[in-house]
Amino acid sequence: MSFTSVSGKKWIFKNFSDTDVKDYSEKHSLSEIVSKLIAIRNKKFINPDLYLKPTIKKLLPNPLILKDMQKAVDRTFQSIKKKETIGIFGDYDVDGATSTALLSLYFSSIKKDFNTYIPDRKKEGYGPSIKGFDSLIVNGSKIIFTVDCGTLSFEAINYAQKKKVDIIVLDHHQSDVKIPAACAVVNPNRYDDNSELNYLCAAGVCFMFIVALNRKLINDRWFNKEKIEIPNVLNLLDLVCLGTVCDVVPLVGLNRALVKQGLKIIKNRSNLGLKTLYDLCNIKSQPSTFDLGFKLGPRINAGGRVGKSSHGAELLISKDASKAYKIATDLERYNNERKSIETILIDEVSIKAKNLKNDPVIILSGNNWHEGIIGIIASRIKDKYSKPTILISLDKNLGKGSARSIPGFDIGTHIIKCVQSGILDKGGGHKMAGGFTIKNSNISKFKDFLFKEIRKLDLNILKTSNLYLDSKISALALNEDFFNEVNSLAPFGSGNSEPRFAIENLKVINSNIVGKNHIKSVLIAKNGFVFKSIAWNAINSELEPYLTKKRGLTFDVAGKMHLNEWNGKKNVEFIIEDILTMPK
Repeated sequence: MSFTSVSGKKWIFKNFSDTDVKDYSEKHSLSEIVSKLIAIRNKKFINPDLYLKPTIKKLLPNPLILKDMQKAVDRTFQSIKKKETIGIFGDYDVDGATSTALLSLYFSSIKKDFNTYIPDRKKEGYGPSIKGFDSLIVNGSKIIFTVDCGTLSFEAINYAQKKKVDIIVLDHHQSDVKIPAACAVVNPNRYDDNSELNYLCAAGVCFMFIVALNRKLINDRWFNKEKIEIPNVLNLLDLVCLGTVCDVVPLVGLNRALVKQGLKIIKNRSNLGLKTLYDLCNIKSQPSTFDLGFKLGPRINAGGRVGKSSHGAELLISKDASKAYKIATDLERYNNERKSIETILIDEVSIKAKNLKNDPVIILSGNNWHEGIIGIIASRIKDKYSKPTILISLDKNLGKGSARSIPGFDIGTHIIKCVQSGILDKGGGHKMAGGFTIKNSNISKFKDFLFKEIRKLDLNILKTSNLYLDSKISALALNEDFFNEVNSLAPFGSGNSEPRFAIENLKVINSNIVGKNHIKSVLIAKNGFVFKSIAWNAINSELEPYLTKKRGLTFDVAGKMHLNEWNGKKNVEFIIEDILTMPK
């Protein structure tokens, strides 16, 4: 059954098997709603108990199943024994910052000398460069790790090898069939990797490496010989969790355990930089994936977008309270600046996007669009039209692009194909996102290529925008007990979407604008139950008239539950994502 809403989306209720619901309920002593939600998701996993209670012990495989992991561990082990200085070349986004911090904190804990380098987004762009490697080599690095980058960095890696400096790549981006001449390329998205861990982000890959290296050092009795305490690598899961959530990789398999356990570590506030940022955001409640993805992540990313690229990693590595506070406040300022630029740019881009909404891929370009912001805008347009979206910032004869995709269209692979064919100068990415450099004269060729590729696919989602819902619920279900039942399926994110519900026959009692673009409303159900709701970025959207002007109108809402915790009080609210007014 489906309905079309005020935003033009079709509401589609997900299919499930009644037999599965009964089976989960009886065999695993689960409630009806939890059994139903699991039945809807039954293609994502096999064991309901392991899904609901994912643990590192049960889900962490032998890290050596990753291609080249043994080489990476052996070379690092030799480097540690020789007391060589280690270089870490990272990326400026959250995954890159957490990956850089993971290696830095581990090497620091075992008293190894290391240097870090994060490239300037504007001046150097993404990934390893000769300049960046030279900086690390001049500072004494004899071995260099590239984290969240490096899989396609042939020139820079060849340069380092000529300088007799070994490179170890710890990455997750799509690879070419040709692999750089590095000492090791550990990447579950290598074309020849059979680990089936391709859903890991770079922070997850780095954690696997640290686990493997730590075991090697233990087995060699290195800690005993050096009289160094064995570090508890599980204490690093706060950073792994942050990188995993913010890079929007699927929360399936091992990732569920990494995030679930990582949230517990974050609660301990053991990482000084993370704690400082957490306090600056005034987060009082138990940390959630929402806090990571929408509060902490954007601030850490802000350094790479509009400020100092190295700030994110430096914050997460810092053990100096005053320095951490200074960096955190800088990131807060950068994030506010990012919001201002974004507000201006989204208006311009939205007008252009509306004219291209019937294209299978929305490709837009503009002169000197802010390179650090176009990825965010592309994501917004992608969400609005449910179509792959690419924004290109033009500067003279060259453009820099940022792409965001939808499930079923692997944008990273297509970018690599375009690099191979000469349409793009350089680029890379993964299934859902990518970046590239292109000559302005090749933009039409790039567009033709992507249009041709996407038209080969039979994707209903490209024809209409759908909102998939798990179930109808009564407004009376908006209570803490029901919320906790549903939340037992957490952590939520890509690959394990947060359950979405429909509530029927509602009216607005009152509404207020909060912030600049959000609408907070009090709604009343037909049975007289009253509850609070919020609609994010609803100003100037199709939802605004129904929440602020058309009083007395009865409608249905679709969205998610949210537990609002403030000053020790808990209240379940509803996040409105869409409204339906059509007669049933």
